Amino acid sequence: MLWSDPDNEPPEDLRDTQDMLRRLGVLVALAMVFAMLVIGVR
Repeated sequence: MLWSDPDNEPPEDLRDTQDMLRRLGVLVALAMVFAMLVIGVR
């Protein structure tokens, strides 16, 4: 890798968006598990 090559790091806003989507995915997965438990209890 040459010193003149650009960094492979994504821009700050893209990283923030990826973090937000990751958190949203975790929340959706937890909500699905919770919904399954509620449906199973009934």
